[in-house]
Amino acid sequence: MAEAPESDPVPSSSENPLAAAPDPKEDEGPQPEKRRKLDKETSEKLEHRLGGILCCAVCLDLPPAAVYQCSNGHLMCAPCFTHLLADARLRDEAATCPNCRVEISKTSASRNLAVEKTVSELPSECKYCAKVFPRHSLQHHEEKNCEDRLTGCRYGGIGCLWRGPAHEAAAHEAACAHPAKSAAEVVDHLAERERQHQHNVAVYTQVLDLLSYEKITINDLQLKPYRTEEFVHKLYYETSRFSAFGHQWVVKAFVNRHQRDPTQSTQREITYQLILKSKTLSPLPVQWVGLRGPYGEAAVRARVAAHSFADDDAEAPAQPLPLADHNDTNRLLGNKAIHFRLIMFLTSK
Repeated sequence: MAEAPESDPVPSSSENPLAAAPDPKEDEGPQPEKRRKLDKETSEKLEHRLGGILCCAVCLDLPPAAVYQCSNGHLMCAPCFTHLLADARLRDEAATCPNCRVEISKTSASRNLAVEKTVSELPSECKYCAKVFPRHSLQHHEEKNCEDRLTGCRYGGIGCLWRGPAHEAAAHEAACAHPAKSAAEVVDHLAERERQHQHNVAVYTQVLDLLSYEKITINDLQLKPYRTEEFVHKLYYETSRFSAFGHQWVVKAFVNRHQRDPTQSTQREITYQLILKSKTLSPLPVQWVGLRGPYGEAAVRARVAAHSFADDDAEAPAQPLPLADHNDTNRLLGNKAIHFRLIMFLTSK
């Protein structure tokens, strides 16, 4: 009878290197440096994904401030939203969402406050020092705190044109040659600054002088959109007739007056003109100022205009609406009407 073969001897745990006790470090997870690296990569990936999700559907960039959404939830930053409304007004069409083509308007679209707060917390790099800050504090850092931000010399008022990083300003000012210049050398620069100052205050002095006139009228007006009867059906605005100094008047306005199709331009300008609609026996020398008024949405710089109205010269020359911010043009075009206040002065005493 054959004998059963003897099995190979089994080595003890002390002799088997594969059966060694597990390294306790392996149970502790990744090393601190490796863990920080993984956390950073995960955070960056999350921020990148959020940036793609929360970006504007039109410009594909993160909204700088207000965020609007259509009824289906697609996001648009405030400048793009107003631009869509303005384009639709110029084309005489209904504004639609660029993603789903649902109709949008100031009443149907809504603000998304959750997205606005989320975007404000996302990190963004300083354009000067490349350090990362939350978006809501980035502007303050770039304008006030960043040592690499561009700044000017404290002696710029007497002609120094130096501009450079803020951390170099002290060294430059210590060596700046302008403080040592004589009065004769800086008098031309000071005279130019004085001319600019006088120009800036002249319009306000002029308005104060006009307020002493006896005949003054104030009208809060609405410029409503209409279409020309031409083939192009170009957009223009016009007010209802209003009374001033015993006569009837209207205000008419155009968008990019000398451009055939304003939709082809991103730079838009509103020009307006005052028109006398009734007959007059003698010329009417009138000065006027257009302001925002109680229902207006855009700030207007004070600028005095003047014209002598007569039967054969009843339309004042068209002039730009002096908006404080040119970006407000699209905001005004997106409205159903443009509200403003017109102050008129009859200058013949």
